[in-house]
Amino acid sequence: MLGRGKKANPVQNEDKTAESKPHDPLRNLGVLDDADVQLMLQGSTMVKVRSSRWQKRRGLRLLEDGVTVWCESSKSSRRAKAQQSFSVMEVECVREGCQSEALRKLAGSVPEGQCFTVVFKGARKSLDLRCPSEQEAQSWIHGIRTLQERVSNMTQKEKLDHWIRSYLRRADQNQDGKMSYEEVKCLLQMINIDLNEQYARALFKKCDRSADGRLDHVEIEEFCRELLRRPELDKVFLHYSGNGCVLSTLELREFLGDQGEDASLIHAQSLILTYELNEWAQKNQFMTANGFTMYMLSRENDVLNPDHSDVYQDMTQPLAHYFISSSHNTYLTKDQVTSASSTEPYIRALNQGCRCVELDCWDGDKGEPVIYHGHTLTSKVLFKEVIETIAEYAFKASPYPLILSLENHCSLEQQDIMAKHLRTILGDKLLTKPLNGQLLKTLPSPEELKWRILVKDKKENVHSGKTDSSSSSSSSSEDEAGGGSKSKAKKDSGKVVSSKLSPQLSSLVVYCRSVPFRGFDYAAKKPPTEMSSFSESEALRHIKDSGKLFVRHNSRQLSRIYPSGQRLQSSNYDPQEMWNGGCQIVALNFQTPGEQMDLNQGRFLPNSRCGYVLKPSYMRSSDSSFNPENTGGGPGYIPTLLTIRVISAQQLPKLDTDKPNSIVDPLVWVEIHGVPIDNAREKTHHIDNNGFNPRWDCNLHFQVQVPELALVRFVVEDHDYTSKNDFVGQFTLPFFSMRTGYRHVHLLKADGSSLSPATLFVHIKVTRKGSPVKPVSPVQH
Repeated sequence: MLGRGKKANPVQNEDKTAESKPHDPLRNLGVLDDADVQLMLQGSTMVKVRSSRWQKRRGLRLLEDGVTVWCESSKSSRRAKAQQSFSVMEVECVREGCQSEALRKLAGSVPEGQCFTVVFKGARKSLDLRCPSEQEAQSWIHGIRTLQERVSNMTQKEKLDHWIRSYLRRADQNQDGKMSYEEVKCLLQMINIDLNEQYARALFKKCDRSADGRLDHVEIEEFCRELLRRPELDKVFLHYSGNGCVLSTLELREFLGDQGEDASLIHAQSLILTYELNEWAQKNQFMTANGFTMYMLSRENDVLNPDHSDVYQDMTQPLAHYFISSSHNTYLTKDQVTSASSTEPYIRALNQGCRCVELDCWDGDKGEPVIYHGHTLTSKVLFKEVIETIAEYAFKASPYPLILSLENHCSLEQQDIMAKHLRTILGDKLLTKPLNGQLLKTLPSPEELKWRILVKDKKENVHSGKTDSSSSSSSSSEDEAGGGSKSKAKKDSGKVVSSKLSPQLSSLVVYCRSVPFRGFDYAAKKPPTEMSSFSESEALRHIKDSGKLFVRHNSRQLSRIYPSGQRLQSSNYDPQEMWNGGCQIVALNFQTPGEQMDLNQGRFLPNSRCGYVLKPSYMRSSDSSFNPENTGGGPGYIPTLLTIRVISAQQLPKLDTDKPNSIVDPLVWVEIHGVPIDNAREKTHHIDNNGFNPRWDCNLHFQVQVPELALVRFVVEDHDYTSKNDFVGQFTLPFFSMRTGYRHVHLLKADGSSLSPATLFVHIKVTRKGSPVKPVSPVQH
């Protein structure tokens, strides 16, 4: 494309020397000379620990792609082999020493400095390891962290290059640095593309300039560049380029204006300096097609408004004015009947910005309170270990207050121990008295409570010495809200738990005092420090029957919503319905991936993912007239037409790796989640056998009435004629955090982690009723 016309000639004189060298993924990551990474490449023999009895030797080695760690095992099945490796991008964190449940039991019998735990994102079990020496353990710990940091800081272009080169190494079966046509076909299957045989052979022949039937590394580079070429980006470039060769600053500013971005001369010039690699073009303030592609693939062109990646909202309003990211049964790894209780789900939740975690506390056998799902087969974890974990990870992702929601079933003696652990382990982080020594008419703000941990539990009535409880058999706020499965379990067990509250524990409850809900009028006369828990069905009933009153109640007091006790598999309810009612603490099972957790991640994506999102102004007033069930013409009503053109996708993953010939048939859903009248979903057609670069060019239209509450969810599925479509990836974000124009949507896995380098390329247009903004017509692809 750049060969047309004399003006393009200087652009053609780009330095090709860098492209003529074979690319080393480790060099791309900048870790070629890193001593820790070099040790990982050589490999180490370690001991994998599951318990004091189960300890087996394993060889761990970093592969040449710089991101995959291979764990040598005697297992030979293909599925087992897949589970033997992991990517550093799948790692949530690395814990040093004996911090996990299994390694704690070895503490004292093995040198702690030789041990570490790899905690994974999602439901994958953690990996507990013991190295031969402390030095070797430190190398692996630091090496994994270094690689995580380098990968996360790569540009989209670098990720694409790294991604395809890692496949090239695997497809080069005899490792001679050259590729036969059969090896190229293998590569195409790996990267999820079913190229037409005639086209694939023609492309191979075109790149085989030596005509020896094998591509050397320079020819492979050319082949890959052809594969990665983006004709749909070229089309946008040509639409704005007057000569088809370069964009002038004026033309670039026109494009930026149509995108709804800063179209100033200074901004256009800064983009050329940042993304244009050609010296001639940069010097003359032009942007070439290559520079334009680099810019379009950058984070600067992301669908998420970059301003929303920082804390941009007012954080000085009362706590009740925010949606608060909240977890239910945080200690569980899976279901609430037989799964393990662990400290590690707390790490995952806190690292995701969760600001309210649950601790289901029961008397332990040795005088130490434990956490587990009472009267079930779930395992138990010590309360003390959970608090130690919370102390370490509470503020790694967010500086704003963390609420510990205690489900307290303990005797007075063990409640005293709980209070002691909270004070001694959390220290100054624990809020033990009101700010400035007095309770105010409104709750304090997240800003005022920065770096503080709040306890949510019952509190003794100072005058009567009694707890506020309508139940004589439990201290659980979920029970007092009514209808929970835990209440039924306790009745069935015949075991009565004392409703008395330890004064030591009670004194730690300051701003989150659990009380039973006795009606909106009654609650309005009480201090804002009192809060109630509602089952999902109760909350929905209030939203549908008294939506306006519930919104007003939630402008002043906190409400916590929890899943029905019938959800034995730890499934989740729709959180959007609760946010529509102004409920702040909408507790979900973070351990269960799915649409509901996608919505939660999308809701808390902006504002630096700090776990607090300011509610719309019409939900923060004590005399609010907002009713989520009847929004037409009321507060928040901004009738809006949203048009999303789904243009293409890039590098979608292969789902069935057991079948080399299996290629995805992708289609895209776009969904609106908001007030009932706004809920909608539309889909594209499916594309046969192409996960590498499918093209749809499909327009989807939505009418949105209350955009400030709406979330937009992009979902890619693998079409199947005979069964349910398989999930490929998704991305969810708030309507007002979404940018217009041509954007890339970076897809996420089911567990919420990155599916890099998989993206969608879309054009987004927003037209408001009576808006003077002239809608931009997208380039027809």
